[in-house]
Amino acid sequence: MIIRIHERGIDPNEAVAEALDRPVSTEEGLTYHTVVAHWPGLDAYTLDDEERIWTSADWAGHLDDPIWQHPFAASPQGDRRAIWHASARLHPDDRDLTRPECAEIAHRIARAADVQRPGDERGCRWIAIQAQPSRIDLLANLIRADGTWTSHRLNPSRLAAESRRLEAELGLISPSPGGGADPQQSARFAQRARPPFAVADATAQLAGLLRQLADENSGPLSTVRGLVEHAAHRLNRLPAAHGPDSAHQLELIARRLHGIQRDLDSLATALPATHQASPARPTPPSPRVVAPPVPPGPTRRAHRPV
Repeated sequence: MIIRIHERGIDPNEAVAEALDRPVSTEEGLTYHTVVAHWPGLDAYTLDDEERIWTSADWAGHLDDPIWQHPFAASPQGDRRAIWHASARLHPDDRDLTRPECAEIAHRIARAADVQRPGDERGCRWIAIQAQPSRIDLLANLIRADGTWTSHRLNPSRLAAESRRLEAELGLISPSPGGGADPQQSARFAQRARPPFAVADATAQLAGLLRQLADENSGPLSTVRGLVEHAAHRLNRLPAAHGPDSAHQLELIARRLHGIQRDLDSLATALPATHQASPARPTPPSPRVVAPPVPPGPTRRAHRPV
């Protein structure tokens, strides 16, 4: 594992785009599996019922907010470049890491880089993105919640030592002094290629994601379907010249969404790693036209001062 510290900047959009290897978008949502770790204070910053699938632009704005909230914050040297970016690059022959392993790497690098301190929930904001093969990116804003500049002291030796410990604990390939991989480790990983538990873990994660999408009670498709059915119910009560035809179209859309939910659930049950242990789930009822209360829109970040 090699950790590269990028030059600090003032625009988090550039750092997020580099971590994703594509431009920041207001439409593309970064899921739980892309943002693998974040600062502890984010749980208190968001509401309990807030949708966690933010767009890449939302995450960039989240890192950008302290700059707008504290426009005069600067380092002791007068530097206002608050966006810090580090990338941990694994050896190409390393196995695929699970999400908990990526999160462990991110938190330990954040502590080793003095970006996060245990118990400090009002420290600087940071997130970890795993969007490119064999790479984990950490992005932080060095302005703390109270408007002060974090006492960030980068120690390359400490980062290197933490990298070696992570390699030993997770069985990763360590770069040799000449820049190549350790021969014994390379041979060991070549023999086993990809460990079975990594395949099982990845399959279980994908099955869980599909079940989350198909969940009848709290899945995103269920929420969309409920809103469509609610709209159909309201349109059906309008005069004949305006409502019933459109309501019928919405009912058909709701049925298609219901079919997608069942297909996703069936696919999740059929995945090899979870087929035996998957409990039987009752078939969701047919779409019905009801009028659920309209949920509030997703909570967004506080408006930036003009």
